[in-house]
Amino acid sequence: MAEAAAEGLSGPDPSGLGMPAGTLLVAGAGSIGTRHLLNLRTLGHEDLAFFRTGDRPVLASDVPTERDLAAALARRPAAVLVCNPTALHMPVALAAARAGCHVFLEKPVSHSLEGTAALAEEVRRRGLVVLVGFQFRFHPGLRQIKRWLGARAIGEVVSLRAHWGEHLSGWHPGEDFRRGYSARRDLGGGVVLTLSHPFDYLRYLLGEVTAVSAETAQRSDLGLDVEDTAQVILRFASGALGVVSLDYVERPRSHGFTIVGSRGVIRWSDRDGAAHLDGPEGSVYCPAPPGFNRNTMFLDEMRHFLACLAGRDSPACTLEDGLRALEIALAAKRSAEEGRMIDVSSRHTDGPLSEVGN
Repeated sequence: MAEAAAEGLSGPDPSGLGMPAGTLLVAGAGSIGTRHLLNLRTLGHEDLAFFRTGDRPVLASDVPTERDLAAALARRPAAVLVCNPTALHMPVALAAARAGCHVFLEKPVSHSLEGTAALAEEVRRRGLVVLVGFQFRFHPGLRQIKRWLGARAIGEVVSLRAHWGEHLSGWHPGEDFRRGYSARRDLGGGVVLTLSHPFDYLRYLLGEVTAVSAETAQRSDLGLDVEDTAQVILRFASGALGVVSLDYVERPRSHGFTIVGSRGVIRWSDRDGAAHLDGPEGSVYCPAPPGFNRNTMFLDEMRHFLACLAGRDSPACTLEDGLRALEIALAAKRSAEEGRMIDVSSRHTDGPLSEVGN
């Protein structure tokens, strides 16, 4: 965990941006919570605290720690970073919002839609900032692809293929992967929810998804009680069709996508971060910027969150964005269970998703 959290951390923020006043409370001291806390320190924010209930050693052992959420919120933190297991997100986020705290909410927003409408209403009524932690929104390659698509560099998008395969046992070396939330149904795990990033970044790139169908399976020898393999078909409002392939078993890790247009193709791979365009006017290769690494996205995400708290920016990935990605993931799980295509064209609610077909 310490190695994963510390990977790629850079020096102090050279921008000189002022820090928002008040404590930032990090709920959850696992790998992602520790990463965010260390990145906030790198950016110059030192007024930090943990809320945690676990007993595993943490890298940032000098950070004040509270074991009771009500007591932690009574100290009136400026914002709460919700980084605990997926199934525990909503109680913490709701408590934080009701206490008047701004919220950074890790992906996926939750493991169900229960309580999400209440959170959205609390946030709206109090005028709170919420940023959802889909860090690929901050990947320079994806931002370049967004510009290409906006300029119709490959014409009309026809189809896409996205794939993310990564062996679960290698995510956090030294830890028992079967105890982590990604591997446990009771904590909101499974490959569809845990690797839900494509449902957000494809919507960011290509627009709304209107229908979802999927098949899931347990095909590994990992001994999990959740799906470790999924094939998900997305229908976009534009008419484009997409296939998203997810698994917990592939070695070496592979993550990327291909977008096919009427006049060309765009490709992206997480391996080198480069974006490729083959269009009617030739080929364009955009490598990742010098010094870019995986933590750069997380660092830029925290820099953006601080700017939002200080009123200098608006969330790049809103609560509504996070809820739409969650709805797509839940539709995939339901489709696999019931053998139906699921309509996700309407806005999210706390109720069931619609069914399409017989």
